[in-house]
Amino acid sequence: MKQVNNILVLTEAVLAVLLMAGVLIQTPKASGLGGTIGGGGDGLGGGYRTRRGLERQVYWTTWVLAGAFLICSVVLTWIKAHNLA
Repeated sequence: MKQVNNILVLTEAVLAVLLMAGVLIQTPKASGLGGTIGGGGDGLGGGYRTRRGLERQVYWTTWVLAGAFLICSVVLTWIKAHNLA
């Protein structure tokens, strides 16, 4: 079981790095809260626009990585709480 714990810790570290990269790669929709409320953007209601192509793929990949990170964290916490490692 110790080997499973080590693999999960390594997996969590890799997922954390990939998740950070995914968040940093994404293009901002608007410049902060001001762009969301009414300023900035294309003049059609703030900074809202749809994601297309690669931007959409990066967005969904980031969500999948976040979910995998969450699951890995919960499993590691469960293992530690039950003294299996």
